[in-house]
Amino acid sequence: MSPTTETLTAERILEATEEVLRRHGPAKATVVDVARALGVSHGSVYRHFRTKAALREAVTKRWLDRTSEALAGIAADEGRDPETRLRDWLRALFEAKRRKAGHDPELFATYSVLVGESGTVVEEHLAELTAQLTGIVEAGVAAGSLAAADPAATAGALFHATGRFHDPCYAGEWKRPEIEGELEAVLDLMLRGLRAPVR
Repeated sequence: MSPTTETLTAERILEATEEVLRRHGPAKATVVDVARALGVSHGSVYRHFRTKAALREAVTKRWLDRTSEALAGIAADEGRDPETRLRDWLRALFEAKRRKAGHDPELFATYSVLVGESGTVVEEHLAELTAQLTGIVEAGVAAGSLAAADPAATAGALFHATGRFHDPCYAGEWKRPEIEGELEAVLDLMLRGLRAPVR
């Protein structure tokens, strides 16, 4: 089936936009480029996304959602104790960000620009991530293995304390061979501080 005979969906437009961004970068990519890649008029793209900014915001949200969805499974896994889930969740966040930065540096750089433009999308993404962390901390408090008077504040502190391992501004450090050991040292320190005292 040729591009013009397939049904044009928002998902197809987002996939094409990602490819266009990868090839041209955020400064040069246009809605016309996206339409051309799909074999449709730019008006067809605008029927799904009213503005170029809306399209860029949607593609940024899609990119960020991949990370939150992958982490949601770890956060919800009640088969593992909360301390293990917390450690696994923070490791997985680091690995997801490092993989994106290492495997597709052009697209990672592009998304770093787009994230700067999409304040609301980024705020929602960060809120989703800290909500997942909050759920893990709450489970630990309920199980008696973690001590936190305010699980949401504790989750926020954990997220900020590990920023070096997931904030894109530190991506240049993620290739260093000792970075994994440094993450483990930070996790050990944080978890020691969070463990509920044995009675």
